[in-house]
Amino acid sequence: MADLSIEVNGIRFPNPFVLASGPPGTNARVIKRSFELGWGGIVCKTISLDHSKVHNTVPRYGKLTDPENKKKVIGFQNIELISDRPFELWLEELAECKEAYPERVLIASIMEECEKDRWVEIVERTQATGVDALELNLSCPHGLPERKMGAAMGQDPELVEQVTRWAKDAATIPVWSKMTPNVTDPTIPAKAAVRGGADGISAINTILCIIGVNLETLRPMPTVEGYTVPGGYSGRAVLPIALRHVMEIGRSCPGVPVSGMGGVESAADALQHMLLGASTVQVCTGAMLKGYEMIAELCAGLEAFMDKQGMTAVSEIVGKSLPYFSTHADLVERQRQAKREKAGEAQRDDMWKGDIASETDSLVTD
Repeated sequence: MADLSIEVNGIRFPNPFVLASGPPGTNARVIKRSFELGWGGIVCKTISLDHSKVHNTVPRYGKLTDPENKKKVIGFQNIELISDRPFELWLEELAECKEAYPERVLIASIMEECEKDRWVEIVERTQATGVDALELNLSCPHGLPERKMGAAMGQDPELVEQVTRWAKDAATIPVWSKMTPNVTDPTIPAKAAVRGGADGISAINTILCIIGVNLETLRPMPTVEGYTVPGGYSGRAVLPIALRHVMEIGRSCPGVPVSGMGGVESAADALQHMLLGASTVQVCTGAMLKGYEMIAELCAGLEAFMDKQGMTAVSEIVGKSLPYFSTHADLVERQRQAKREKAGEAQRDDMWKGDIASETDSLVTD
């Protein structure tokens, strides 16, 4: 039987599947539930020092469905902010969860304003709970931009490097920087995070979007008192974009572990992230739509794949497909060379057939 565990930054994950920061990890009860079901790890919903500045709205979710099948969700939008629960309560619950499940991996997602003292404080107080690692949310695409938080920070490579260094200097546990996809070149902020000392990179957060407009009311969705804001797009539809970002980061930051996420609803989706460089795979929208119980399907699919491929360690999958990316010019040259070789084989075949024909004619004449 294949061993589904993997070690990342000295942390042993029972399996590479992690519940991503968001509604799935909104309090101690659901975190414990996820561990009981068998998830290898969980990243709690993003926390900050002052919850009083966080105000969520209702509604805050929107779905993009298949026009031919309204029950089939293609994409999912949220305008939900980070946790609005007290920081002190979170510290208690994180410690409680880690004490109850010491063998499971608990990662704290943290976010703060661009002030060194605040980042040092949140790092020191959060890691004191016993969590295994910290994920710096430098990528939330909506909300709190006036405080220079989330993607407003993650889109600036200098800030990414600076904040990562602040956190890393204060941390005694691994630090992952979570990247925003709302940039032109994902390698630039990723490299900046590595320069700042990041132990790993998480990618991607949601993609800034507008889920649609209600053709009856003419109001954009999700509608709050008749108005809305662009939000974060996730779900199956973002898989190709997420794979591209994971691949680009994997190639540009060799040796740095990547935690891939975006569009994962099956083991096949997760395996593609891993083949393109992800050591662990995070799931959020998939678990919200299919239920936390999907972990059984993910593990079964991973084990079946490893058995079929003759692999005994999950690490054998990571980055296996990265060497097959090149440049367009190289593809043209490879195709040209293949055509030459094929033409040469055809010519040799014709010559061989000619030789056989001549020999046959000679035997008949004789």
